[in-house]
Amino acid sequence: MIADGLCAETDPESFFPERGGSTRAAKKVCLACEVRAECLEYALTHDEQFGVWGGLSERERRRLRNAA
Repeated sequence: MIADGLCAETDPESFFPERGGSTRAAKKVCLACEVRAECLEYALTHDEQFGVWGGLSERERRRLRNAA
């Protein structure tokens, strides 16, 4: 369940940085998360436009969708 994600235990602002801000801290949390794949699938299915989901930024998710 996505609610079990490590992001629920950390600062949400790191997952939604200002434009041009670093996503490094959020991605580090995602690397250790047990529900990373489910989170990414949710973001892709629901076309999430902002933030880090499943370890990928919005730009990275857009590239992944375009490559598919």
